[in-house]
Amino acid sequence: ECVGRGSDASGNIVPHKLQVLQECVARYKGPEGVWEIMREFGGYEMVAAVGGMLAAAEQRMVILIDGFIMTACLYAASLIAPHVVQYCIFGHQGAEHGHQELLRKLGARALLQLDLRLGEGSGAVCAYPLVDSAVRMLSEMGQFQKAKVTKYF
Repeated sequence: ECVGRGSDASGNIVPHKLQVLQECVARYKGPEGVWEIMREFGGYEMVAAVGGMLAAAEQRMVILIDGFIMTACLYAASLIAPHVVQYCIFGHQGAEHGHQELLRKLGARALLQLDLRLGEGSGAVCAYPLVDSAVRMLSEMGQFQKAKVTKYF
């Protein structure tokens, strides 16, 4: 359900990706905790991303999440510290079914649905101007009371 073609336009890679994952799952006989699953199946960059997300949430920072892999990292982080999701803005929903399922599982809705499959964070780059505009609007926009605008009938 969650193995897709990613950035491979031909889709020929899907059977190979599925086979590799099936072999890994069959080989793994350890416990099913988040730490053990990350240790067995996650790369160093994914574990570092999970740590970064947890540290950012601890500092009450906004985290702009983009793409399938970073959403998977956030899911792992949320199993460790559920509050981390409260600090996230989801920049983009990719075309991969697995990404859509993770967003659903997290109760999240992405700002953009561009069906990108690039794996390089380009959805976050596209979403950033929206986030920046929202922050500026909330912090810089004039208010009726301060501008002395009277009610109209």
